[in-house]
Amino acid sequence: MHLRPAVRSLLTAAAALALGVVGLAAPAHASPAASAPASVLGIPPRGANDWSCKPDPAHPEPVVLVNGTFKLMAENWATLSPKLKKAGYCVFAFNYGKLATAPVPRSAAELKDFVEAVRGATGAAKVDLVGHSQGGMMPRYYVKFLGGADKVDDLIGLVPSNHGTTNPLTKPLGDLACPACLDQMAGSELLTRLNEGTETPAGPDYTVLTTRYDEIVIPYTSALLNGPKEYVTNVVLQDRCPLDPFLHDQVTKDPVAAQWVLDALGRKGPADPDFRPRCLG
Repeated sequence: MHLRPAVRSLLTAAAALALGVVGLAAPAHASPAASAPASVLGIPPRGANDWSCKPDPAHPEPVVLVNGTFKLMAENWATLSPKLKKAGYCVFAFNYGKLATAPVPRSAAELKDFVEAVRGATGAAKVDLVGHSQGGMMPRYYVKFLGGADKVDDLIGLVPSNHGTTNPLTKPLGDLACPACLDQMAGSELLTRLNEGTETPAGPDYTVLTTRYDEIVIPYTSALLNGPKEYVTNVVLQDRCPLDPFLHDQVTKDPVAAQWVLDALGRKGPADPDFRPRCLG
């Protein structure tokens, strides 16, 4: 049987979890120093987790990178983290919820604690969040239910599971060892609660980047958010760059997506819907 690389990686990670191999999240009460990696699996991506970094006036909010399900920060952000650091941002990343498989509310509580650690270390009033897949959706729980609305300036989701997925693998993976997978099924109780009323509570600016070739979050349009254009921008990467080939798993390494992220971070409000990135090739 031939499986796409992204599907193989999901199955491998799920099998590891079922065997009790992974437990990577730092304790919620841990200080930044205490959260130093205990093993190679806890090493941050290049450019991230310099706890002495202080934001400057041109980059006033530190950037917190939030992994997708079954992901480690070092791999998930290997390309984008050093780009953001080179652009002048203080960058932070963390592993949470046993490879982001724990229930979304539990992971959102870990995100809240990590944001408070970053704010305390940097002196920043707010942070910017850049998340992949579940990492683009889960922070919305923090914003809406855990007091994050006044702690987040930008929330940028790369292929986020904002309205869930109809991917047939989601249920068996969830039943095996991934409560977060069940939370990300289209129509789940978690997503129904998250999306009722307003999907985009006032406070942050919201930017969503998705790809027509998403094979994990199905349909790809389920990533898109409803909200006022003043603080919500939805981007389908191929609308500007028709030949952009990136799928769900590797979109964090897409140079076109990185340009959109930098545009959103570098301006007041969400990404400029009229932004023209340099396309591949």
